[in-house]
Amino acid sequence: MADQTNHNQAGEVAPSTVDKKAPSVAEEHAPSTDSPEATDLPTANAPDSNAAKPTATPPKREKPAAKAAVGEKPAAAATEEKPAAAKAAKKEKAPAVEDKPFVEFIEQDYLPALQKAIAQQGVQDLQVSFAKQKLPITGFESAEECWQIIGTWKEIGARQFNLYFPEEDIQGKKGFSCNEGKKPSTLESFLIDERKITLDLLVFGLVQRLDGQKWLGIN
Repeated sequence: MADQTNHNQAGEVAPSTVDKKAPSVAEEHAPSTDSPEATDLPTANAPDSNAAKPTATPPKREKPAAKAAVGEKPAAAATEEKPAAAKAAKKEKAPAVEDKPFVEFIEQDYLPALQKAIAQQGVQDLQVSFAKQKLPITGFESAEECWQIIGTWKEIGARQFNLYFPEEDIQGKKGFSCNEGKKPSTLESFLIDERKITLDLLVFGLVQRLDGQKWLGIN
């Protein structure tokens, strides 16, 4: 049989025409270098069982807001309650008796307090009145009427004092006079050095003045 293998001049064996026309299966299915297309071999596109599978990232959970401590109120509620509490305290605070209208203060607060204070000094027959009239002082006959507190005891009219309020205001100017059986001739200033007159100060000032006149207690 003749040798079908062709030899070239260099002695190398040239491939036969059969080899040239029948490329191997691997060459037919080899991927092209021009594009990254997958081959149709059964195992070419199969996933690698040894490859690491992607791990699903769990959704982030939002942390719950910190709970307020037991007995602690939210800041907004506390802010709203503060003005409310301040208003309530302001409403509950009763107005001072000295802020009452002048006549109301004298009749409802001053006269009862004055009679009680003088009675505690041993005087039991004091009579006190409150009237708007002329000043019973020599030389003041032409003066206008003003509110006065008139107190008398010991054989009615034997001893008398007058406390004057020409401005109808306990914080304004005040005068005092006293007499024993005759018309007074002197008008004195009363509590002129005090910046603010209170009920207690007004009572104390008059009791002190009467005690200085020796009309209280065993005097």
